[in-house]
Amino acid sequence: MNVYDIAAALPAIDVLRGRCQALAVLERVFDTDPYYVYTRDWGDAEAALMSNGSGDEWSIVFTSDGVFIRVFNHESPMSPFRERGRELWPGLLDGLPEIFGPQVAEPAFSDGKGHLRATAVLWRLADDERWHAGEGIVFPPDDSVDGAGMLAILLDDIVDRYVAFAEDYYEIEVDPAAVGQVIAHRPLTDALVRSLNPTTALSDLHDDVAAIGYPMTAT
Repeated sequence: MNVYDIAAALPAIDVLRGRCQALAVLERVFDTDPYYVYTRDWGDAEAALMSNGSGDEWSIVFTSDGVFIRVFNHESPMSPFRERGRELWPGLLDGLPEIFGPQVAEPAFSDGKGHLRATAVLWRLADDERWHAGEGIVFPPDDSVDGAGMLAILLDDIVDRYVAFAEDYYEIEVDPAAVGQVIAHRPLTDALVRSLNPTTALSDLHDDVAAIGYPMTAT
């Protein structure tokens, strides 16, 4: 899947935000150093972040004006690190509204010298009816190398994708029904947490889940 495929399949902003929060909660149930995280303290915005620890990452920044998404596949021939000038792949930011300039310049998304680490970029203004990506991008022969496929876990089959991810990454079997409850933003209970991970209690997660902004029962 390339950036255009993902742009056509991503849900509306509010649904995407909810899925990002749910992923972060699921991850915290299984790991104190989660793969997917969500913070409501990203300056004046909120952000969902993914890092696989091997150089691949994505960030989704929710602002009052809309959403900015950055993906970086560190092995991609579309990487800005393919050349000395560290220029972004042609067309990647074409049409990006100026309102997202702060995200392009965000130090956390750069190499420390002001060069954005990105192989795919998407955006959507608050009043837009669809997601956008730079127009006319000419991909390498394998167009999936832009890394946008890493966002596929946020599509409508998120439950199945997360179950498969957990089996591969954590080498555990996870109850799809329990995962589905979290994705649906059912209030987190101790029973639900333990059905996912018997070694973890809701009380262990309370502060982190509260920081994510996910609903839960009183402990």
